[in-house]
Amino acid sequence: MNAGATPPSLRPKIASSLDAAFAAREVVKATLIRITLHAVHMDDYRVFREAMDPTLRAARLDARFRASGLAPADADALIPDLLAHMTQTTSASEMEAWLAQRVGSPLHPGARRGFRGYAPLLHAPTGGPWSFGSHNAYVAASPRPALADDEASGAGLQTLVVRYREGFGPASIADVVQFAHVPRARVKQAVQALGGALERLEDPNGEPLFDIPGAPCPAEETPAPPRLMPMWDSILLAYWDRGRIIPPGYRALVTRSNGDVLPTLLVDGYVAGVWRPAAGGIETTAFHPLPDDAWDGLATEARSLTAFLAEREPEIYRRYGHWWSKLPEGETRLLPDG
Repeated sequence: MNAGATPPSLRPKIASSLDAAFAAREVVKATLIRITLHAVHMDDYRVFREAMDPTLRAARLDARFRASGLAPADADALIPDLLAHMTQTTSASEMEAWLAQRVGSPLHPGARRGFRGYAPLLHAPTGGPWSFGSHNAYVAASPRPALADDEASGAGLQTLVVRYREGFGPASIADVVQFAHVPRARVKQAVQALGGALERLEDPNGEPLFDIPGAPCPAEETPAPPRLMPMWDSILLAYWDRGRIIPPGYRALVTRSNGDVLPTLLVDGYVAGVWRPAAGGIETTAFHPLPDDAWDGLATEARSLTAFLAEREPEIYRRYGHWWSKLPEGETRLLPDG
């Protein structure tokens, strides 16, 4: 959400284009990386889902699923018929009723969680300011990813490793483990299989990093412009060493006890505070004093972001406001400031 980089005249077009992409299933929303919801291009969905299959299977067909009286083999038997049933948009309650009929009893919470999280289902657009309302609906992914297929999962993880490097630059095996929530052995195997498709580098401590050969690498003195980053932004979660972007003393402030990651200020490439929409603009709280040029850059971001949210959802993140009462005192400004 680098709003400052988006000209005002393009904001409505970008928003409506994203709505249209969701409606056409060119961009899809599904449970993927880190077992959380992500929006990805449809061309990437299948391979990403195959890459994540072992992790999703272990996390969703787990003890809570088995507590329903079902076993992973039951899911394997039922999911093909479930997907065939859900070729059109289906509400969550309709899906659960179908499953209950097939299982022969009301759906246990563990079974509900397991089928929703493991079956390759896309969240179907239902309206609302970001294309999805408060009531979930689903549709079967097409083409269907392979499930419980080691070869497909391995090939998919290689693609995911490459996509990760394209998005985040040089990174270690531990970084990919952290980003994707995939066992280290699988990531190491994928990196080895990629061979020359990755360039080996070293971090300041001599530890190996991997990147795309010939990828751009800005000079060390290249300035990082101030940015307003959204909640759960992947750049805050992409590295094993979060100190690359979040000073250690701030980590517990922006990553809360239940896993919420607050919207942050980035100054010189590091988290410097948090922000939230407020009446009249963007309320920003800096955890340490910032220079005037940083505030100027954040004000530019806030000016564009305020206009963008006004057209979509001015009070986005309002449900997370309780976290602000738990933050330490800092310098708070309402941006833009004129």
